[in-house]
Amino acid sequence: MGRTSKTQRTWSDQQLADAVKASTNWRGVMRELGLIATSAGAIRIVRRQVAELELDCSHFRGKRRWSDAQLKHAIADSQSWDEVLIALGLSSSGEGARTHVRGHAIRLGLDFRHLGSAIPRESAPQTMQPVLRHLREAGGSIAASWFTLCGCSVLLPIEPTSFDLVVSMREGLRTVQVKTTTTSGRDGWQVAVGRRPYSAGNNAHLVPYDPDVIDYFFIIDGDLTMYLIPSRVIAGRVGLLLRTYKAYVVGNAGGLLGATSARRHARTSVAKVGAGAS
Repeated sequence: MGRTSKTQRTWSDQQLADAVKASTNWRGVMRELGLIATSAGAIRIVRRQVAELELDCSHFRGKRRWSDAQLKHAIADSQSWDEVLIALGLSSSGEGARTHVRGHAIRLGLDFRHLGSAIPRESAPQTMQPVLRHLREAGGSIAASWFTLCGCSVLLPIEPTSFDLVVSMREGLRTVQVKTTTTSGRDGWQVAVGRRPYSAGNNAHLVPYDPDVIDYFFIIDGDLTMYLIPSRVIAGRVGLLLRTYKAYVVGNAGGLLGATSARRHARTSVAKVGAGAS
């Protein structure tokens, strides 16, 4: 059916009003008016005229067995979602039906707080605050994210291994050891880059990593400055003063933690090399 003006219509406004009142969906309206129910163009014309006349379509239910008006009445007259479902002729044991009805109520903007569940409001948890004492646990994720943002694929090895990540770089697969520190002294951030032998206890002295096993060290200091240092640059060392490795800074993750908090921690975290470092 092509575009139709009011003078070309075969139905009057009163016939349209009667058809809307007698129907539960738009195809029913079309049939009442003697029009082709599958004609999208004809349906658009009818819907446009319904809107102009401000006719009530709240009883339309589409493929549902209940209308918007029935849902409004069911929610107003009920004290629980089970009662709403029963009022709509639905099974109260069906989780899918409950979710569908509740979702439709949300889209209609209905108030159903008396049913024990208010319209969900999205808000950020106000009690959560990143703090540096969790940097050690977050270090691997931060490093993996940085490599991923650089377009590299990141693999997590099965423990125990001497490295934390395997990264697919242009030159091939490379092993990465992640280190973090919140230890600072007069000369800046200090970090331990050694390891304790597996067979020794926690009191054993640190020994250097084998540069043939570890390709890179990814280090994050208490300001969330990130360093990517080739292992051969620091071969044989077990501790570093990071200010001497500024050439290997690759970025800063400071957006994850307020700069004010980081500086406050830096002023109060003066300790020995290795204390508080992974």
